[in-house]
Amino acid sequence: MDRDTPLRIVFDLDGTLIDSAPDIRQAANTVLAREGVPPLDRDEVQSFIGNGAPVFVDRMMAARSLPEANRDRVLDAFLDLYETAVDLTTPYPDVIETLARLCADGHALGLCTNKPESPARAVMQHLDLDGFFDVVIGGDTLPRRKPDPSPLLAAFHALGQGAAIYVGDSEVDAATAEAAGIPFLLFTEGYRKAPPADLPHAARFSAWPDMPALLHYAHVR
Repeated sequence: MDRDTPLRIVFDLDGTLIDSAPDIRQAANTVLAREGVPPLDRDEVQSFIGNGAPVFVDRMMAARSLPEANRDRVLDAFLDLYETAVDLTTPYPDVIETLARLCADGHALGLCTNKPESPARAVMQHLDLDGFFDVVIGGDTLPRRKPDPSPLLAAFHALGQGAAIYVGDSEVDAATAEAAGIPFLLFTEGYRKAPPADLPHAARFSAWPDMPALLHYAHVR
Protein backbone atom coordinates (compact mmCIF):
# COMPACT_ATOMS: atom_id res chain seq x y z
CA MET A 1 0.00 0.00 0.00
CA ASP A 2 1.21 3.52 -0.82
CA ARG A 3 2.44 5.16 2.35
CA ASP A 4 1.07 8.50 1.12
CA THR A 5 -2.46 7.10 1.10
CA PRO A 6 -4.65 8.75 3.75
CA LEU A 7 -5.00 6.74 6.94
CA ARG A 8 -7.64 6.07 9.53
CA ILE A 9 -6.26 7.48 12.80
CA VAL A 10 -8.08 7.04 16.10
CA PHE A 11 -7.03 8.85 19.27
CA ASP A 12 -7.58 8.42 22.97
CA LEU A 13 -8.66 11.64 24.74
CA ASP A 14 -7.63 12.06 28.41
CA GLY A 15 -3.85 12.05 28.78
CA THR A 16 -3.40 11.90 25.01
CA LEU A 17 -4.98 14.96 23.44
CA ILE A 18 -5.94 16.79 26.63
CA ASP A 19 -4.76 17.18 30.22
CA SER A 20 -8.09 16.77 32.01
CA ALA A 21 -6.74 15.70 35.42
CA PRO A 22 -7.29 19.16 37.00
CA ASP A 23 -11.01 19.13 36.15
CA ILE A 24 -11.41 15.50 37.19
CA ARG A 25 -9.64 16.26 40.46
CA GLN A 26 -11.90 19.23 41.16
CA ALA A 27 -15.04 17.15 40.55
CA ALA A 28 -13.73 14.29 42.67
CA ASN A 29 -12.71 16.51 45.56
CA THR A 30 -16.05 18.29 45.56
CA VAL A 31 -17.74 14.93 46.02
CA LEU A 32 -15.24 13.78 48.64
CA ALA A 33 -15.75 16.98 50.63
CA ARG A 34 -19.46 16.23 50.79
CA GLU A 35 -18.56 12.79 52.13
CA GLY A 36 -16.38 14.36 54.82
CA VAL A 37 -13.06 12.81 53.73
CA PRO A 38 -9.74 14.35 52.59
CA PRO A 39 -9.19 15.37 48.95
CA LEU A 40 -7.17 13.56 46.33
CA ASP A 41 -3.86 14.97 45.16
CA ARG A 42 -2.89 15.26 41.49
CA ASP A 43 -0.82 12.06 41.45
CA GLU A 44 -3.68 10.03 42.92
CA VAL A 45 -6.16 11.40 40.40
CA GLN A 46 -3.84 10.76 37.48
CA SER A 47 -3.22 7.18 38.61
CA PHE A 48 -6.99 6.49 38.76
CA ILE A 49 -7.73 7.72 35.21
CA GLY A 50 -8.02 5.38 32.24
CA ASN A 51 -10.69 2.75 32.82
CA GLY A 52 -13.78 4.95 32.79
CA ALA A 53 -15.73 6.97 35.35
CA PRO A 54 -17.17 4.04 37.36
CA VAL A 55 -13.71 2.53 37.88
CA PHE A 56 -12.32 5.97 38.75
CA VAL A 57 -14.96 6.34 41.45
CA ASP A 58 -14.25 2.84 42.77
CA ARG A 59 -10.56 3.70 43.09
CA MET A 60 -11.34 7.06 44.64
CA MET A 61 -13.63 5.48 47.22
CA ALA A 62 -11.11 2.78 48.07
CA ALA A 63 -8.38 5.39 48.54
CA ARG A 64 -10.54 7.20 51.10
CA SER A 65 -12.10 4.08 52.67
CA LEU A 66 -15.64 5.06 51.76
CA PRO A 67 -18.20 2.28 52.30
CA GLU A 68 -19.46 0.35 49.28
CA ALA A 69 -23.01 1.23 50.33
CA ASN A 70 -22.30 4.82 49.29
CA ARG A 71 -21.17 3.95 45.76
CA ASP A 72 -24.34 4.79 43.83
CA ARG A 73 -24.63 8.17 45.52
CA VAL A 74 -20.96 9.00 45.04
CA LEU A 75 -20.93 7.87 41.39
CA ASP A 76 -24.07 9.87 40.56
CA ALA A 77 -22.65 12.98 42.24
CA PHE A 78 -19.36 12.62 40.41
CA LEU A 79 -21.01 12.09 37.02
CA ASP A 80 -23.24 15.11 37.57
CA LEU A 81 -20.17 17.32 38.01
CA TYR A 82 -18.18 15.50 35.32
CA GLU A 83 -20.72 16.42 32.63
CA THR A 84 -19.54 20.03 32.65
CA ALA A 85 -15.97 19.65 33.97
CA VAL A 86 -14.18 21.59 31.23
CA ASP A 87 -12.80 24.85 32.62
CA LEU A 88 -9.44 23.55 33.89
CA THR A 89 -8.74 21.18 30.98
CA THR A 90 -6.24 22.13 28.28
CA PRO A 91 -4.98 20.48 25.10
CA TYR A 92 -1.39 19.33 25.20
CA PRO A 93 0.97 21.70 23.35
CA ASP A 94 0.60 21.62 19.56
CA VAL A 95 -2.32 19.16 19.59
CA ILE A 96 -4.66 21.47 17.67
CA GLU A 97 -2.03 22.30 15.06
CA THR A 98 -1.19 18.62 14.61
CA LEU A 99 -4.83 17.60 14.20
CA ALA A 100 -5.33 20.39 11.67
CA ARG A 101 -2.30 19.15 9.71
CA LEU A 102 -3.58 15.57 9.72
CA CYS A 103 -6.98 16.67 8.45
CA ALA A 104 -5.37 18.84 5.77
CA ASP A 105 -3.39 15.80 4.64
CA GLY A 106 -6.65 13.93 4.13
CA HIS A 107 -6.53 11.49 7.03
CA ALA A 108 -9.80 10.36 8.62
CA LEU A 109 -9.75 10.99 12.37
CA GLY A 110 -11.74 9.34 15.14
CA LEU A 111 -11.81 9.29 18.92
CA CYS A 112 -12.09 6.27 21.23
CA THR A 113 -12.07 7.09 24.93
CA ASN A 114 -13.26 5.54 28.18
CA LYS A 115 -14.59 8.95 29.20
CA PRO A 116 -18.41 8.87 28.97
CA GLU A 117 -19.51 10.19 25.61
CA SER A 118 -21.43 13.24 26.86
CA PRO A 119 -18.58 14.79 28.89
CA ALA A 120 -16.13 13.82 26.14
CA ARG A 121 -18.16 15.77 23.59
CA ALA A 122 -18.60 18.67 26.03
CA VAL A 123 -14.88 19.13 26.62
CA MET A 124 -14.08 18.68 22.94
CA GLN A 125 -16.57 21.39 22.04
CA HIS A 126 -15.20 23.67 24.78
CA LEU A 127 -11.66 23.29 23.39
CA ASP A 128 -12.69 23.49 19.71
CA LEU A 129 -11.53 19.93 19.07
CA ASP A 130 -14.85 18.47 17.97
CA GLY A 131 -14.59 19.55 14.34
CA PHE A 132 -11.58 17.32 13.70
CA PHE A 133 -13.30 13.97 14.31
CA ASP A 134 -15.67 11.96 12.15
CA VAL A 135 -16.58 9.55 14.93
CA VAL A 136 -16.56 9.67 18.74
CA ILE A 137 -16.83 6.48 20.80
CA GLY A 138 -17.11 7.07 24.54
CA GLY A 139 -16.88 4.71 27.47
CA ASP A 140 -20.66 4.32 27.54
CA THR A 141 -21.34 4.39 23.79
CA LEU A 142 -21.16 0.60 23.52
CA PRO A 143 -21.79 -2.17 26.07
CA ARG A 144 -18.02 -2.65 26.56
CA ARG A 145 -15.15 -0.24 27.03
CA LYS A 146 -11.40 -0.41 26.52
CA PRO A 147 -9.30 -2.55 26.90
CA ASP A 148 -11.97 -4.61 25.16
CA PRO A 149 -11.14 -4.02 21.47
CA SER A 150 -14.75 -3.59 20.32
CA PRO A 151 -14.97 0.22 20.84
CA LEU A 152 -11.72 0.80 18.97
CA LEU A 153 -12.75 -1.50 16.13
CA ALA A 154 -16.13 0.26 15.95
CA ALA A 155 -14.37 3.62 15.59
CA PHE A 156 -12.20 2.33 12.75
CA HIS A 157 -15.20 0.71 11.07
CA ALA A 158 -17.02 4.05 11.11
CA LEU A 159 -14.05 5.68 9.37
CA GLY A 160 -14.28 3.33 6.41
CA GLN A 161 -11.45 1.48 4.69
CA GLY A 162 -7.69 1.89 4.74
CA ALA A 163 -4.64 1.40 6.91
CA ALA A 164 -5.21 2.18 10.57
CA ILE A 165 -3.25 3.39 13.58
CA TYR A 166 -4.24 4.15 17.17
CA VAL A 167 -2.71 6.90 19.33
CA GLY A 168 -2.89 6.82 23.13
CA ASP A 169 -0.99 7.32 26.35
CA SER A 170 -1.70 4.44 28.72
CA GLU A 171 -1.56 0.77 29.54
CA VAL A 172 -5.25 0.55 28.68
CA ASP A 173 -4.66 2.03 25.24
CA ALA A 174 -1.71 -0.25 24.54
CA ALA A 175 -3.69 -3.33 25.56
CA THR A 176 -6.67 -2.23 23.46
CA ALA A 177 -4.57 -1.75 20.34
CA GLU A 178 -2.86 -5.10 20.87
CA ALA A 179 -6.20 -6.88 21.28
CA ALA A 180 -7.53 -5.19 18.13
CA GLY A 181 -4.41 -5.98 16.09
CA ILE A 182 -3.85 -2.27 15.36
CA PRO A 183 -0.43 -0.54 15.38
CA PHE A 184 -0.10 1.75 18.41
CA LEU A 185 1.67 5.08 18.86
CA LEU A 186 2.42 5.93 22.49
CA PHE A 187 2.32 9.56 23.68
CA THR A 188 4.72 9.44 26.60
CA GLU A 189 3.64 12.61 28.43
CA GLY A 190 0.19 11.40 29.51
CA TYR A 191 -1.16 9.28 32.34
CA ARG A 192 0.61 5.94 31.97
CA LYS A 193 1.90 4.29 35.13
CA ALA A 194 4.55 1.91 33.75
CA PRO A 195 7.74 2.80 31.89
CA PRO A 196 7.19 3.21 28.12
CA ALA A 197 9.29 0.12 27.41
CA ASP A 198 6.77 -2.00 29.33
CA LEU A 199 3.90 -1.05 27.01
CA PRO A 200 3.60 -2.72 23.60
CA HIS A 201 3.84 -0.03 20.93
CA ALA A 202 5.09 0.49 17.39
CA ALA A 203 6.67 3.85 18.22
CA ARG A 204 6.49 6.58 20.81
CA PHE A 205 6.69 10.36 20.90
CA SER A 206 6.79 13.08 23.55
CA ALA A 207 5.95 16.15 21.43
CA TRP A 208 2.94 16.39 19.13
CA PRO A 209 4.74 17.92 16.14
CA ASP A 210 6.76 14.67 15.97
CA MET A 211 3.69 12.45 15.67
CA PRO A 212 2.93 12.75 11.91
CA ALA A 213 6.40 11.43 11.02
CA LEU A 214 5.45 8.15 12.73
CA LEU A 215 2.38 7.42 10.64
CA HIS A 216 4.29 4.99 8.43
CA TYR A 217 3.95 2.52 11.33
CA ALA A 218 0.33 2.07 10.21
CA HIS A 219 1.77 -0.11 7.46
CA VAL A 220 3.91 -2.22 9.80
CA ARG A 221 2.51 -5.46 11.21
